[in-house]
Amino acid sequence: MTRFELPIRVRGMAKTTKIAGARSFVVAGEIIAAPATAPGLYLIATPIGNLGDISLRALGVLAAADAIACEDTRVTRKLTGHYGIATRLTPYHEHNAASARPQLMARLAAGEIVALVSDAGTPLISDPGYRLAREASAAGHAVTAVPGASAVLAALSLSALPTDRFFFEGFLPPKESGRQKRIAELARIPATLVLFESGPRIGASLADLALGLGAREAAICRELTKLHEEIKRGPLDALAREYAGGAETRGEFVVVVAPPPEDIAPAGELDALLRLALSRVSVKDAVGEVATATGLPRREVYQRALELAKEDGDGAAP
Repeated sequence: MTRFELPIRVRGMAKTTKIAGARSFVVAGEIIAAPATAPGLYLIATPIGNLGDISLRALGVLAAADAIACEDTRVTRKLTGHYGIATRLTPYHEHNAASARPQLMARLAAGEIVALVSDAGTPLISDPGYRLAREASAAGHAVTAVPGASAVLAALSLSALPTDRFFFEGFLPPKESGRQKRIAELARIPATLVLFESGPRIGASLADLALGLGAREAAICRELTKLHEEIKRGPLDALAREYAGGAETRGEFVVVVAPPPEDIAPAGELDALLRLALSRVSVKDAVGEVATATGLPRREVYQRALELAKEDGDGAAP
């Protein structure tokens, strides 16, 4: 067993500590031997920002593993270096999965311990890891989850919105047309929505969410668990205006949106309300009245108003 010098940081002070070069990890300057670990595939949650948000069990498996399959070795090396883990890192991501997966399967067949991690959070959430887990399970290898940090659950708990039922969407389509179409499909899901978004697209996505979902309550969670963590709460339309007006867009975002109102109008009632309003005011004003009264997204009400105007032979423009 070789030994080497590794700089680590303990309680804010830089130290250099001699540690075992294999099957061990370091916590608060203490060398801890990795526990005996059975062969198989381990799905290990890693911190989403704060390196302290990892379990001792996860560190033990990472140290005991014969290989750590990760999205980006540079990212994972920051974690393993911080805790003095010398296990070999091997890339496994959406661009090389087809060629890398057989190699990992061969390791499992040879009785090795393979750890799978994502860049941050729980693996298999918005990454290609599920194919490896499915193939390993089908081949009869043990597949074990080592749970931990999750941006989805952290954002839900901070959102102050209903958490009894939620729908995880991941990233919306990058193009406006595809994004708006998908939001229209999400509008009727009777659950809190959780979405990921990047800084460059957060403003456009919020504008489309406000257009498609109406003035639902929402929470914008930026840089969760990191030094500049920020949570903004409020109606979607107000949040959209804030980000259009220059709110900070650097970092990674999780958007949590409240479910649709329980008293949302059924199709028949919507038509009746629209026909009544259209008999008195313009399409634009009718849409505003009915959207406010029913809680339906303005875009959806507008589309139905145009359809009704056409059906009733009224080709008036809004």
